[in-house]
This record gives sequence, structure tokens and C-alpha cells, in this order.
Amino acid sequence: MPAPDLPPPTAEGPLLAWLLDVLRPMSRTRVKELLRNGWVAVNGIPTTRFDHPLRPGDRVTIDRPVWDRAGVNVVYEDDALVVLDKPSGLLTVATESEKLDTAFARLSAYLKAWRAGRPFVVHRLDRDTSGLLLFARAAVVRDRLQADWAFMRKTYLAVVEGVPRPAEGVVEGYLAEGRDLRVRQVHSAQSGGRWAVTRYRVVHTRGRYTLVEVDLETGRKHQIRAHLAGLGCPVVGDTVYGAATDPARRLGLHAWRLAFGHPVTGRRVELESPLPDKLRRLVSGA
Repeated sequence: MPAPDLPPPTAEGPLLAWLLDVLRPMSRTRVKELLRNGWVAVNGIPTTRFDHPLRPGDRVTIDRPVWDRAGVNVVYEDDALVVLDKPSGLLTVATESEKLDTAFARLSAYLKAWRAGRPFVVHRLDRDTSGLLLFARAAVVRDRLQADWAFMRKTYLAVVEGVPRPAEGVVEGYLAEGRDLRVRQVHSAQSGGRWAVTRYRVVHTRGRYTLVEVDLETGRKHQIRAHLAGLGCPVVGDTVYGAATDPARRLGLHAWRLAFGHPVTGRRVELESPLPDKLRRLVSGA
């Protein structure tokens, strides 16, 4: 695929100011990075000048492979859907503490650069959880996906402390979020709980750490983290739920596989994101 053409400028002005406008909500820091590294070209010629003068009708492009490396790792894309491989440490959407650099903002800028509309949030991953993150490209597609969410297969890989017993099983019960924002198991819906079901299977153990495959039948906040901690095996790096170690300097949770019926064509979509090296090394030693 060729480099994306941005909408041509309609008035004279400096390149940086124009890029900040057309790539909004991409942060100023990331736009400057694109320029500083020579990844932006005007009329086919790369430039690093923030004050490069633009004229009406100029052709401005961003190199596609570099664009992806700059923060948008697209693993699947068609006219209805976009799936990103989100890194750990990146929010899905804006919060009071971070309004600019999010997966949603990066994808919005990516689609805008390709003149391909805007994204619609289908689900979220915690900031420190990496892996597959699904967006729709139309509100009606988002609504269909969310209506069928219970029928999607959502499989995670978790690196935990200790070894879950039994080695394979189902954890179910009511979960409720407390005032401290921590999710706990409660006795009933009357206690503010929502029913949650997690299936898990031990894949491999190495020393004090175990790789666990987790399938979600429901999608409650912090469901995997709370359920694995309830088994006495908190996710590594998860001090909120009792982890004593943080060997990878990140949460040991990764959205590994996503499988669902396409909301437009009906065909089966099956996607996979490899376990990040920092987590893989904890359980493989390689």
C-alpha cells in the first residue's frame, strides 16, 4: 500500500502547524517526532523542517511502515473493522490524567491520514494489558459487535505467581467494584455484584511463574485479575491484587486471541498476537 496522502493544504503556512491540525488528536510530541526523523514528505521530498512552507495543493505524505512503527500496529483492517495490537502502558481511551496519547487517539489520526473515517470503541483493555483491541469503523458495526459480545471468543495469556490448583477449571461468581476501585467477589447481585465466568488452563510452569490460558465468558472490569488472585495466583506486576513481584516491569496480562463472526460478511475472523518477549522469557527462559 502506498504512503497515505493527507488532504492537501488550502492556504499557505508552516508545515508543523498544518500537521497538528490535520492529524488531531495526535499529540504535538508525536507529530514533531514524525518530522524530526524525516518521515514526512512534501511533494515527494522528505523534510525535517517544522517551518517548511506549504502552498495550496501541495502533496504531503507519511511513510506507511514508519507510520505503523510510530505507534499504530494494525493487525487487521477492512471496511468495517480495525484491530490493533496495543502495547502495555497505553490507555484505550482518554481519562482525566491522560487525554492525548491513547490507542483511540492514535487510531483516529491513522484513519484521518488515510481519509478513512473515524473509529468507534467496541471494548477496552486496561492500560497495562497488551494485545488485541477491536474498533469498528461505523456506529452500526460497533452496535452489532457489542450485541454479540457474549458470543465472541476472547482468550488471554497471563503470567502468574505460583501454580493454580486445579490446573484447569472455571471460576465464577459475582464481582463488584469498591470505592477504592478494586474489584472483589461478593455474594449476590444485591451486593452490587455482576456475574462473571472465567475459564482457565495451566500451559507451562517455570520456577515461581506459570503461564495460564484464560477464556472469558463475561467481560467484567478486572475480571481476570480478580479471579486469578482469588486462586492465590495473582498476575505478575499486579500489586493491586496482591502480586509480590514485578519482573517484567509491566502487568503480566496479554489479550492473545480474538475470534468472532464478522458483523457484515458473517465469515469467521480469527486473530492472534504473540506473547510479548518480556513475558515470554519469564516462563520459557529463552
